[in-house]
Amino acid sequence: MTPALSIGEYLIRRLHALGVRHVFGIPGDYVLGFYDMLERSPLEVVNTCDEQGAGFAADAYARVHGLGALCVTYCVGGLKVANAVAGAYAEKSPVVVISGSPGIGERARDPLLHHKVRDFDTQKKVFEQLTVASAVLDDARTAFREIDRVLSAALRFKRPVYLELPRDLVGACGPADHAPAEERGESDPRTLRTAVNEAVTRINAARRPVILADVELHRFHLQEHVVRFARRTQIPVAATLLGKSVVGEQHPFYLGVYEGAMGRDEVRRHVEGSDCLVMLGAFMTDINLGVFTARLDPARSIYATSERLSVGLHRYDDVRFEDFVPALVRARVRKRTLPRIQRVDARPSKRPGSPGAALTVAEVFAQLNAFLDGGTVVVADVGDALFGAADLFIHQRTEFLGPAYYTSMGFAIPAALGVGKAKPDARALVVVGDGAFQMTGMELATLVRNRLDPVVVVLNNSGFGTERPMQDGPYNDVARVDYHRFPELLGADRGWKADTAGAFAEALREARERRGELVLIEAVLDPHDRSPALTRLTKRLAERIR
Repeated sequence: MTPALSIGEYLIRRLHALGVRHVFGIPGDYVLGFYDMLERSPLEVVNTCDEQGAGFAADAYARVHGLGALCVTYCVGGLKVANAVAGAYAEKSPVVVISGSPGIGERARDPLLHHKVRDFDTQKKVFEQLTVASAVLDDARTAFREIDRVLSAALRFKRPVYLELPRDLVGACGPADHAPAEERGESDPRTLRTAVNEAVTRINAARRPVILADVELHRFHLQEHVVRFARRTQIPVAATLLGKSVVGEQHPFYLGVYEGAMGRDEVRRHVEGSDCLVMLGAFMTDINLGVFTARLDPARSIYATSERLSVGLHRYDDVRFEDFVPALVRARVRKRTLPRIQRVDARPSKRPGSPGAALTVAEVFAQLNAFLDGGTVVVADVGDALFGAADLFIHQRTEFLGPAYYTSMGFAIPAALGVGKAKPDARALVVVGDGAFQMTGMELATLVRNRLDPVVVVLNNSGFGTERPMQDGPYNDVARVDYHRFPELLGADRGWKADTAGAFAEALREARERRGELVLIEAVLDPHDRSPALTRLTKRLAERIR
């Protein structure tokens, strides 16, 4: 007879079976028993400096790897990670949140135990708003079924889930005869056929069809289906900012990033001039749509996500996104002549500006574009780190990460930790503003401790560059810091400070040669210099403030 597993052991076994190899977090007394199990398991525990860092790292790991996990203690840990989990929920990233909690036996007569906020279920109530499924594993007889249910929801809906482990039940054994179960929804076959047939009819009748590919193609691993479809039909493909790198940008059918009136005009003309826009996995958010400057007609669109499917004005329920896309690819869509596409020149041959010229945002991103290769994953934080990076040439799919919907500052540096663990053969290029760096920059210590080698470019413009053009004041200033000295403080050699085009070019040359080492480059910029994309965005946002 198979020996019975404890609740903690079963959870570890299920995570490992689903491909998780790393768990990010910070220990605390309510979860120490489970941490001890983790240390003796095949999973690697990655301790971060702060719980929010663990959340961003697990989010990035999930975006690249398919499923991420973090483990924290009760309330003081769980509530600190809530913001990062909210971002993962908003942007559909499947993160498993594991939190310790007071033992069931400790809760009699409602004592005031440390870390308790209001009631013992306060934290669970918070995470019910931030996750797609949750459970307190307070009954050994049902715990295994609850773990299966919650993990299945993470995989099916590509959103975070929450599991709470009372510390006196971590070692409690569940049913010995339990077999893991995965809940799967099914498309209605007749509805699926009808939806695909109408979609094909519309595409074949169109003169200028365009595919708008977005982030859910990442999450459901459907990128190759879209590449095959576009290559066979010669229908051009645009991406959104959130979905950037959904396909490699070297393909001849790739248009660029669509951002409504905020983005490149030639991309906007292709997308908005389409008489059949095939939107796959698209988030219709204000940032993705250029602060709602997009002009997209639902009557001329096919709109497929994990939450809805509509073809023109006809809505189809009971059709799963991951069934519709492959079925559309297999269907008989006619091949056409690829329209002429004006591409961004991404050749790595651009010479830097005059070596003595003051460094500008435009120069930074021009040189970064030349720095990129097929082994680089770009991780962009909020602000010009994100908008300036929109036109970077990404060689392979799923090699651009940025919180382009939830837009929480502080994402990028801890996200590089998740990328490094999920893709150890790749190198992260982190682009982060000075304000965001001051929020989570100490996770550099975690990167060094784990011997990861990202190139971190800090855009030092002395404050919150996104806010200044909307409404400026001393509240947009941040403390002056010598960012280039952080590697020295962490025992990771030295950093570079660049305030000219020549100095920045030299720093990037050194970074390329220093593979295996963390490299930090402080790019000193004028406080009022910004990319054209950010200028257009902040002008629109400022109109809403006044």
